[in-house]
Amino acid sequence: MDLIWHEDGFLVAGPDTRAHHSDLGTLRSLTALRCAPGIGPALFGVDACELRDQRVPLDQVWSSAQVRRLSDAAHVAPAAALVALARTQLADADLRIDVAVAGMLAAGESVADTAAAIGWSDRQLHRRALRTFGYGPKTLARVLRFRTAVDLARAGGGFARIAADCGYSDQAHLAREVRALCGTTLTDLAG
Repeated sequence: MDLIWHEDGFLVAGPDTRAHHSDLGTLRSLTALRCAPGIGPALFGVDACELRDQRVPLDQVWSSAQVRRLSDAAHVAPAAALVALARTQLADADLRIDVAVAGMLAAGESVADTAAAIGWSDRQLHRRALRTFGYGPKTLARVLRFRTAVDLARAGGGFARIAADCGYSDQAHLAREVRALCGTTLTDLAG
């Protein structure tokens, strides 16, 4: 989940399950706060699944008074305003379980093993994942694996090696997943 500031105001980008392309950044200067998996709901005060695959103005999530205060600060120093917001909103949040779930799934743990490790049933983990990440744990694992593959490609790794290291059956499987999740190729993303 992201909070994006531009001269017209704030936009909240929910977790995506498919490619979402925007020309917003080509038309104007942007400042954004990208949340690590599981952080967005604590920042915005709304379940991630309510914003899945959506881009909405912040005033649809927060009160007009809250948005106005943040906008006033962002007009002066956008990056500082977003950092201050994150510090304030997340100061009392206990995100340990959500960070642990994301870490285990990113490391390739199964849903059943992840649930067992934190003392939950698969069903409890699924419900929590919908609220916290915007989709179930299997989809979260798929997205996290994709992100790892993109990071490795940007670091200059060979695609066949990346596919093997990330647990894809082969390079073609990796290519299909990249196309399905972001609508482009790994070569384009790594560039």
